[in-house]
Amino acid sequence: MKNFFRLLSLFSFTPFIVNSQTQLLPPVAKEIPKELVKHNHVRIDPYFWMNERDSKPVLDYITEENAYSKAFFDQKQNLVNTFLHEFDNRINPEETSAPFEIQGKTFQWRQIKDEDYRQLILIEGKKESIYFDENALAKGNDYYSLGDFSISPNNELVAFSQDKIGRRNYAISFRENKSGKILKEQIPGTDGSVLWANDNKTIFYVKKDPTTLREFQVYKHVLGTSSSKDELVFEEKDERFYVYITKTLDKKFILIHVVSSTSSETWMIDSDNPAQKASCFLKREKDHLYEINHHENGFYIVTNQNSPNRKLVFSKTIPASIESCEVLIAHKNDVYIEEVEVYKNFLTVQSRKMGRTEISVGSLRATGFSVISMPEEVYELNFSFNENYESKVVNYHYTSLTTPGSIYKYDVESKKSELFFQKTLIDKTFSPENYVSARIWATANDGQKIPISVVYKKGIDLKKAPLLLYGYGSYGVTIPAAFSATRLSLLDRGFVYAIAHIRGGKFLGENWYQTGKLNHKRNTFTDFINAAEWMALKGYCDPNSIYAQGGSAGGLLMGAVTNMAPYLFKGVIAQVPFVDVMSTMLDESIPLTVGEYEEWGNPNEEDAYWYMLSYSPYDHVRKMDYPAMLITTGYHDSQVQYWEPLKWVAKLRKHNTGTDPILFDCTMSAGHGGGSGRSTERLEVAKEFAFICAIQGINE
Repeated sequence: MKNFFRLLSLFSFTPFIVNSQTQLLPPVAKEIPKELVKHNHVRIDPYFWMNERDSKPVLDYITEENAYSKAFFDQKQNLVNTFLHEFDNRINPEETSAPFEIQGKTFQWRQIKDEDYRQLILIEGKKESIYFDENALAKGNDYYSLGDFSISPNNELVAFSQDKIGRRNYAISFRENKSGKILKEQIPGTDGSVLWANDNKTIFYVKKDPTTLREFQVYKHVLGTSSSKDELVFEEKDERFYVYITKTLDKKFILIHVVSSTSSETWMIDSDNPAQKASCFLKREKDHLYEINHHENGFYIVTNQNSPNRKLVFSKTIPASIESCEVLIAHKNDVYIEEVEVYKNFLTVQSRKMGRTEISVGSLRATGFSVISMPEEVYELNFSFNENYESKVVNYHYTSLTTPGSIYKYDVESKKSELFFQKTLIDKTFSPENYVSARIWATANDGQKIPISVVYKKGIDLKKAPLLLYGYGSYGVTIPAAFSATRLSLLDRGFVYAIAHIRGGKFLGENWYQTGKLNHKRNTFTDFINAAEWMALKGYCDPNSIYAQGGSAGGLLMGAVTNMAPYLFKGVIAQVPFVDVMSTMLDESIPLTVGEYEEWGNPNEEDAYWYMLSYSPYDHVRKMDYPAMLITTGYHDSQVQYWEPLKWVAKLRKHNTGTDPILFDCTMSAGHGGGSGRSTERLEVAKEFAFICAIQGINE
C-alpha cells in the first residue's frame, strides 16, 4: 500500500505553540549506554537507567514528558471539554447496576451525581441503606479501588479489600454489619479476594510475592487473631503458576486453583470443616487445563484433554483420571466451550461458534438443551451474576456494538426470556437504529479469514470515513463486541470503529489462540495489518485516515505494527504498552515474567530469544517517519512497568524523521487500569478522542 499523505492542522505538528512568545520542544532524554549480553548477542540500551523507580532523574524526566503532553492537550482543551460535556449529557450521572442477590439479600450499585465513586445499596423491601460508600472509603486518596467484598454466611460481618495505590496489592479489612464498626485487624499484601468458610469466623485469602507480585500462597485467618499467626494452607513454588480461590455454587467447597497458561490443578477444602487440609482433585499434567463444578450428585469437569475446544465430563466422586469420567458434551472442532454453570436442577453452557456466543440450558445429564441466542450478527452473551444454587432461572447479559447492556432472566421451565434490566442513556436522541454494525472477514497473508466487528453511523460515506481499529490478540482473550456510550462521540463525528479479532485470542477457538502465541506470535501483528489494509481496500474507510489502538499486550501489538507498517497508520494510541519484550522477559524479578514464558517464550533458550527479538518493538525502533502517537501509562502499574513506555518514547523521539507528535502521558496515581474514579476515567477517554480528532483535523 502506498505511503499515505497526512494533512494535519498547524498544532498537530511538533514543536507546537504554547503561546505567542514561546515554543515547548519535545523532551530529550539523556543517554547512558548499557550493554546487555545474551547468547553472545549484544544489545545497547541507552535508556536502561529509567527503571530506577523513584529516583530524581526518572521523576524529573517524567515531569518533562507530562508537561509536554499537557501543553498539547491544553491547546485542545476546548475539544477535550466538548467530549466530556457530551459524555455527561449522554450518560446518567446516577447510573445503576442491575439489582443482584447475595445470600437472600438484594443489592444494587449506584453512581452518585457529582461523585467519582459508587455506593452499594442494600434494598430491604421499601427500605434502602448504604452498604458501602466508595466515596467515603476513597477520601484523601488520589487512587482507590474496592477489590472484593464477601459477606459472612450469617450476614453479620463483611470482609472487604482495598487498593489505594494502583499496584493491585490489596489490604483486607472487616466490618460488623449491624454497628458499622471497622475491626482493627487487617491483612496486607493480598490479591484482593476473600472467602468465608461456613463457620462465620474463618476466611481464606491469597498472598502475593512482595517482589514479583505473583499470587502464590493461600492463607487461613480466624477472626479475633493476629494475621501474623495466620496458617499457610497452600503454597505454589513453581513461578510459572499463579493461584486464585473460589467457592463452589453449592457452598460445599473452597477451591484453590493453580494455573499456568498450559496446565492447571485444583485443590479442595470442605467449607464446613476449614481445619481440614487441602486435597488435590486431579494432579497437574503437561498441557492439561481443567475446571470443576460441584453438585450434590458429583463433579462436572470442563477439560481440554484431547479436546482443544474443551469438553464436559462427569464423575460421581473424585476421579482417578479424566479418562475414567463420563463424557456429557463431546469435543467439537467448531464450538469452543467458554464456561459451564451447574445448578441444583439444570446446567448451562456458554460457548462460541465462529465468533458468535450462545448460552444453552439443559438437564443435569446434558440433554434437552434449549439455546439462547440473538438475531443480531454482532453481539455478546455471557452469564450474569447468580449465586443461588437452587435458582430456577438463568441470568444472562446481552450487549452489542449498538445496544447498551441488558440483563435477561431465562425461565428454565417455560423456556422464555424476560428483560430484567437495561442501561439507558439520558440522551433521548440516541437510538440503536441510527447505527450499523456488521461482522466482516479480512484475508490474512496465509489465507486465513480474520473476523472484524464493525460499527458506524448510518448514512456516512464509508470511503471517506476515518477508522479507529482496536486490537489485542494475546492470552486467548476475546475482545467483546460490546456497547460503549462514550464511543458514540466518535461515531457521530463520522468515524468507523472496528475490532480486529486477530490470532492470539480465542474468537475462533483454541487453534486461533495457539497460532498467535510463542513462535507463531508474528501472526498476531500481520493479522492486524492485513485487517487494516483489507478494510481500506474494500471501502470501509478512508485509506489515508486509519488509526490504531491497543493496551497492555495490545500495546505490544501497537509497537510491532508501527515498526512493521508505519505508513499504514495516521495515528496510534498505545495504552500501558508491553514494548521492551527482551529486557522484561530476561528479568525474573519483574512481576509476572516467569509465568509469561508459556505465552511468549523463554528468552533464556536461544531459539526463543531470537524469535522474540525479531518483533520486540523497543528493539526495532529505527530512523523513519512514525505516525502521530499517544502513549499512556500509570506510574504504579504492576503489569507493565512504567519504564517500558517511557524508554520507548525516548527512543522513538530520537529516531523519528517525521513531524507528527509523539506524546507520553503518565498518571502518577494510577496502575495498569488507569486512574480511578469516574471523572478521571472519562478524562482519559476524552483525551484519547481529542488526540485522534486533532490529528484528523476535527476541532469540534
